[in-house]
Amino acid sequence: MRLTGLVAMMLAAFMTSSAAAAQPEASLAPGVHNEVVNGVRLSYSVKGRGKGTPLVFLHGGPGQGSQSFAMIAGRGLEQHFRIIYLDQRGSGRSERPWDDAYSVNMLVDDLYKLRQKWGVPKIDLIGHSVGTIVEMEYAAKYPSHVRRMVLAASGPDLGAAFDLMCERVRKTDPAAYQRAKAAIESGSRRSCNMWGKGVFASGGMQRFVDGNMFPNPAIKEMINKADNANGLRNTGELSQALIRQGLLDYKFAHPEKLTMPVLVIAGDRDLQAAIEPQREFVLKLPHGRLSEWSNAGHFMWAEDPARFTDEVTTFLSQ
Repeated sequence: MRLTGLVAMMLAAFMTSSAAAAQPEASLAPGVHNEVVNGVRLSYSVKGRGKGTPLVFLHGGPGQGSQSFAMIAGRGLEQHFRIIYLDQRGSGRSERPWDDAYSVNMLVDDLYKLRQKWGVPKIDLIGHSVGTIVEMEYAAKYPSHVRRMVLAASGPDLGAAFDLMCERVRKTDPAAYQRAKAAIESGSRRSCNMWGKGVFASGGMQRFVDGNMFPNPAIKEMINKADNANGLRNTGELSQALIRQGLLDYKFAHPEKLTMPVLVIAGDRDLQAAIEPQREFVLKLPHGRLSEWSNAGHFMWAEDPARFTDEVTTFLSQ
């Protein structure tokens, strides 16, 4: 009897521990959630009607947070998918690491550990701007855990994109171009450095960037209003850290590793994420397709959210 009771107790304990191990550690129920990953409290919200593979949104900025996409483009997509809006470390409602622990690799590992906590074998990914860099690096490292991916205003070769900007400045503002050439950092492969101190007159840098991204100024106001709602702000901390680590010279090295279907959406008036490098990138993908939007800028999902929803839904539903 003792042996039988002991065996029963051991069996019950094993079954209980196995059941617990099978349960996800982090919730995918609708609502806002917080999980400590790699020593930082990460915030994410879950919305939508879908019950299949979760769709994870990776915001740009860097440091922009996910709420503007959720407020503008997400509403249509939520009619079809369960969406996880992740605020990357130092962004949105997520914690700013006390030790300045920022890197693309860390952002990738944050997502990897979250997926493990969610207890799902695969995720779909949708990234915007610099968020596409995290997306590409994650999918290249863990292709078996990604079903499909969408890249909006992607940055597969930022050096090439910035060289195109340099050429535009050379034609439109020769004096600024000469200052930008003189500001090139040691080791950079870019033809000029428009982000250097004193390249543009006061306020000129912001006007230049806004002109690159927003063919329609009303879209800028819409994005800024959404980004800054509820007291949130982009602190610039994540952006500054990644730039110090060479972000402006970034080039994705392994398009052949993106073996899953990939949809790239690009606006032909987006002068920040230039369309030419995105065209070259898609040609290198095993299963890539490019959707070029005429007269669209960097935030095409805010310019025409209905079209964006239709294209993404059709692609992810295949």
